[in-house]
Amino acid sequence: MQLPDDYEERVYAGVLGKVIGVYLGRPFEGWSHQHIMANLGEIDYYVHDKLDVPLIVTDDDISGTFTFIRALPDHGNCIDITAAEIGHTWLNYIIREKSILWWGGMGNSTEHTAFIRLEDGIEAPMSGSMHINGKVVSEQIGAQIFIDGWAMVSPGDPETAAELAKRAASVSHDGEAIYGAQVIAAMEAAAFFESDLDKLIDTAVALIPGDSVIYRLIQDVRDWHAGETDWRKTRQRIEDRYGYHIYGGNCHMIPNHGLIIHSLLHGEDDFRQTLKIVNTCGWDTDCNSGNVGCLMGIKNGLAGIDASKDEGADWRGPVADRLYMPTADGGRVITDCVTEADEIANVGRALRGAVPRTPKAGAKFHFEMPGSVQGFIVDDDPGLDADARIVNVEGHSQLGKRSLEIGFGPGSCRVTTATFVTSKDTAKYFESRGYGLMASPRLHPGQTVKLGLSGSTGAMLARIAYKVFIENDQIETRYGPEQSIRDDANYLLQFTIPDTQLRPVSEIGLEFTSPAGGHIYLDYLTWDGTPDTEFSRPDGKGTMWRRAWVQGTDRFDVFSPEPFRLVQNRGTGLLMQGTRDWINYRVSADVTPHLVQSAGIAARVQGMRRYYGLIVTNDHRLQIIKTCHSTQVLAEVELDWQFGDTLLLALEVEGPSLRGFLNGELRLETNDKEHTFEAGGIALICEQGRTATQRVKIQPVQGNKQ
Repeated sequence: MQLPDDYEERVYAGVLGKVIGVYLGRPFEGWSHQHIMANLGEIDYYVHDKLDVPLIVTDDDISGTFTFIRALPDHGNCIDITAAEIGHTWLNYIIREKSILWWGGMGNSTEHTAFIRLEDGIEAPMSGSMHINGKVVSEQIGAQIFIDGWAMVSPGDPETAAELAKRAASVSHDGEAIYGAQVIAAMEAAAFFESDLDKLIDTAVALIPGDSVIYRLIQDVRDWHAGETDWRKTRQRIEDRYGYHIYGGNCHMIPNHGLIIHSLLHGEDDFRQTLKIVNTCGWDTDCNSGNVGCLMGIKNGLAGIDASKDEGADWRGPVADRLYMPTADGGRVITDCVTEADEIANVGRALRGAVPRTPKAGAKFHFEMPGSVQGFIVDDDPGLDADARIVNVEGHSQLGKRSLEIGFGPGSCRVTTATFVTSKDTAKYFESRGYGLMASPRLHPGQTVKLGLSGSTGAMLARIAYKVFIENDQIETRYGPEQSIRDDANYLLQFTIPDTQLRPVSEIGLEFTSPAGGHIYLDYLTWDGTPDTEFSRPDGKGTMWRRAWVQGTDRFDVFSPEPFRLVQNRGTGLLMQGTRDWINYRVSADVTPHLVQSAGIAARVQGMRRYYGLIVTNDHRLQIIKTCHSTQVLAEVELDWQFGDTLLLALEVEGPSLRGFLNGELRLETNDKEHTFEAGGIALICEQGRTATQRVKIQPVQGNKQ
């Protein structure tokens, strides 16, 4: 089918609606309707402040939704992708008992149960089947909450969306859970071209068995709605006939699916009213609210989300497009709604043979979506004395159609967006909640920041500002050179991040000073180039240098004399750093293995099971390997070494060429003819045992084309 003319914007509205819905429902997830009414009343806006929790949170609904859809680009954007391949994607991006899922245990958490099956070699769809997991476990809600991405890559094609949803859901679920997922996916896919809710429901239910419980549930809710205008009474009928007391497990699909259909019908096509109903009804509020928000975003676009702003419900302002997506691909963790929408829309384009969309020459922050700010907020540093505001506007762009207008009063002002966790307290909060915020910084020393400014009013001084964690995990703001800005001229501010003394960069942005105030337009912000930096334990106290590594190992020892002591009890573990921006480079490290099957370094890392590696093995070999779900040896030589020896390893990746060095000498050279991994981060590798490293380094290779 043809892509809608406003495809990218509708995908952005869907992503934004999903995120808003999750953030709205998360603080009281699992509460009953009665408990919500007694303690919070009807939920018509964010309530995080009433419960003293952050608004922007890690959550499985967000992480799973925007991660599992990556199975498509990772497998060549093939519409015939299998459930087994989607299961492989789970094993690549999920870090066991640390990321994405609720790790409630075997037979208790459906997704945890399925993950164990996958690790044990049971491929999807058997991994999620009721044949081995039982009916109750296999029919919980998770199949539905992760499903929106499959719809957004299938605009106007509900049949394909439902089929992709079935394959994706079957990794962890079965039976009625799959039917519920198919209904949501089909409705969302159809909503790109159809706005009538009844027609959307008719389209979706035609794709599931007529004798299923989901089918009967939807018909009952539609009948009850037709004869009752009070949504509270309909909610009670759902609880009486389809409530938690009837279905087992922690969070069953049937009751929660009923609330989604219920809220859509009674919400009368109003974003705020629909979210109010689904959240006030209770049960799995963040899941239900996220699905509803996504569907309403796709169906009614950004205008539907913004419609209630005049009534005091500014859904977008507090969120500022921000979201966290903790996975084994650490450079994608700190992200935003525009970035994720761009990724999904380009998958949808690829499935139709269309070229990808790369606004403003692929700038990371391009602001081309109406109202988007991509995480930029006004810095509340007490040393800054100018009031300021940020708003997305049309025009004032050399490379596109929109820009960020920054208006400010007399004095100094700073606007920034996160490139890493912004405080140690933020990271610790999420650990206590069960969904860890593991992330790698997106920006590193040696990379060049480029910032386009288009026009201003009044004279001012502007400079690139970036923040670095220093001793005791305090944050220090550092700067590029000052640039004098005058009136309506266009400017490019460019600055290469210098050595940060082993400390991670947490934010990037712009600071400006004017005696009279005024406004300026931020056209884009981006960076490029290979980092040229080292990683180790910095002098002084602090832990953020450690948090900058994504821990895909059983243990990353805190108190060891070496900065990097890794322990892996079974299988292969990775300690990862970096982003998909890194293409051609050299990674090097000292590696001291102790009682391991293998240890070494990795390049172009794209998760736990997608990377190139240079390793030494306990049967005395030096190998260049490629791991793409399974591991292939690309080149090897015999090597005489002993446990406790310190080996200086270096791996160069340049196009399809791979070169392995030992103690400064080229020992292995090969090509990956398939050029499987074009880009990715770095890692230390530990297979079943213990290894230690003092220092890791990354630098450009000669002929680097980045």
